[in-house]
Amino acid sequence: MKVLITGGAGFVGSHVAEYYANKGEEVVVLDNLSRAELLGYETSNAMYNWNYLKIYKNIELIKGDIRDAEVVKNIAKDVDVIIHTAAQVAVTTSLKNPRTDFEINALGTFNVLEAARLSESDPAIVYCSTNKVYGDNVNRIAVVEREKRYEFANDKYKKGIPEDFPIDLCEHTPYGASKCAGDIYVQDYGHVYGLKTGVFRMSCIYGSRQFGVEDQGWVAWFTIATLLGKTITIYGDGKQVRDVLYIDDLVRAYDLFINSNLKHDVFNIGGGPENILSLLELLDLLDELTGKRAEIRFDKWRPSDQKVYISNITKAQRKLGWKAEVSPKEGVEKLVKWVGENIGLFS
Repeated sequence: MKVLITGGAGFVGSHVAEYYANKGEEVVVLDNLSRAELLGYETSNAMYNWNYLKIYKNIELIKGDIRDAEVVKNIAKDVDVIIHTAAQVAVTTSLKNPRTDFEINALGTFNVLEAARLSESDPAIVYCSTNKVYGDNVNRIAVVEREKRYEFANDKYKKGIPEDFPIDLCEHTPYGASKCAGDIYVQDYGHVYGLKTGVFRMSCIYGSRQFGVEDQGWVAWFTIATLLGKTITIYGDGKQVRDVLYIDDLVRAYDLFINSNLKHDVFNIGGGPENILSLLELLDLLDELTGKRAEIRFDKWRPSDQKVYISNITKAQRKLGWKAEVSPKEGVEKLVKWVGENIGLFS
């Protein structure tokens, strides 16, 4: 099998590339290496996963941009699977530069779909969507405030947000809007053109080789900041809750879809109600695992920040035979270990 991974030098993409390389598949990674510019990474950190993948002889690394339709078309002409992880991933960046966000997330996704449609190999497509497609609608669900977290007050959402939850008539931020556009386009190319398409609306994904920053990758950022003794800014009160999913569990879900008989489907994917953390609870967990407590400062809430988001993962469990296997404590412990072993990358 030949697998194309867009954004393959990123956190999620590099883990997908490594997974299929270890299975002996032929892997092509397409990446324009722009994350340093987009997210404020150190250039060396932004190149880390690109260089890491060079150890695999069956991974071809191609520097290119999904905004270039011809580049994507040529690379995709003979692949069996496209896992589309390339994206502008930060809400804050989308607010500062909505055009760039649109061109990468909406136009870039369209280019990937067109390349797949025109390809003679009829590749399956996995699209990395986001819980932000539901926008501020999630905040219309009443919540109960506990000591260190918010909880949904309505038992209807005890298992989390389902895939048929409304996505329109609310604020999204440009990031949420551009990812939602890609989400709908992927679904439509499945229905109209018969492509095998899987949309995965991801909650909080975390794990090793994740260079979290304040604007994106909060579990990794809190871990890095704690180990380095840096101040952490919490926007809001820190009781915001997310279901967290370790990267290995996410990649398994992709693979289960690719190898399934499903033609096209949409899945909310995250740790589900059994794997949730608030920001304050993560700080407690890091204190327990490291013996260190980061200094905290508080600031005002960010636009469209969801007080509670939990994925209803019953559809993925039922249709893919999938479940989250790595607990938050186990996953954060793995992340702490990786950051500690590579602390020189961050200091």
